[in-house]
Amino acid sequence: MKPPTPTSYLLLAPLAILLLVFVLHPPSRAGSDGLGALCARRAGFAAFAVAAPAPEASPPEPEFSLLVGVLTMPGRRERRDIVRMAYALQPPAARARVDVRFVFCRVADPVDAALLAAEARRHGDVVVLDCAENMNDGKTYAYLSSVPRLFAAAPYDYVMKTDDDTYLRVAALADELRGKPREDVYLGYGYAMGGQPMPFMHGMGYVVSWDVARWVAGADEILARNDTLGPEDLMVGKWLNLAGRGRNRYDLKPRMYDLNWDMDNFRPDTVAVHMLKDNRRWAAAFSYFNVTGGIKQPSDLHHLP
Repeated sequence: MKPPTPTSYLLLAPLAILLLVFVLHPPSRAGSDGLGALCARRAGFAAFAVAAPAPEASPPEPEFSLLVGVLTMPGRRERRDIVRMAYALQPPAARARVDVRFVFCRVADPVDAALLAAEARRHGDVVVLDCAENMNDGKTYAYLSSVPRLFAAAPYDYVMKTDDDTYLRVAALADELRGKPREDVYLGYGYAMGGQPMPFMHGMGYVVSWDVARWVAGADEILARNDTLGPEDLMVGKWLNLAGRGRNRYDLKPRMYDLNWDMDNFRPDTVAVHMLKDNRRWAAAFSYFNVTGGIKQPSDLHHLP
């Protein structure tokens, strides 16, 4: 057997020192922090427990929910892109759940059908109803009467019908709805005619409560009178007036209005502005309401105002 070499003693020296530390300063049995804490103290550092990060606060529960149905047609793809941007770039409505859906009737053209299928897959915000595509021949009835069935699993408090040439400021509308009843509501730009203060709401956009939409879905008398054909905003007012529904009526004009020819009647307190029928008018709305203000430019390759 070979005698130990000096190298062997050097390898054993650290173990001997560690054993001496344990003999002279044994760690306490009660509440021992283990070898890691002991070595930390010997090195002159305090040992700290690392606290788990505090859980993020859950967002507050919404006070109410609103479904916004934008009635549109397959060929208006560019318009829908603009409208999607208009909603996506707005600040969210406080303490409210607002869902926007683009509403179509059956799509007969195979090209439109293929493109709309891709759009639905990409955005997940498309609703296709079982009706022939139209504007004043029953599409609004098909929408309002279908909503209670389509969303029966998670009903909304309010249902809105609007058009794809209307710029809706969602937070402003939510603030208007916040203190309103949840039943028998009919809200929008009210028309006065025939001695009635608000017999119907302008088709640019109006809101009914969920119970009113549910009543429309089961109101056979609407179909019996053939009251689905004609100017849709007048027809909706007629249904509700004859049945004594929507008695909680709220007129939001002048905060809901048509944009004039010169595009100089925007209001800072706007809830909805209508008649944005071309890109120039949408651009004017985006400019007035500073839609892109405060958004960080994603690239140094372009400079937008």
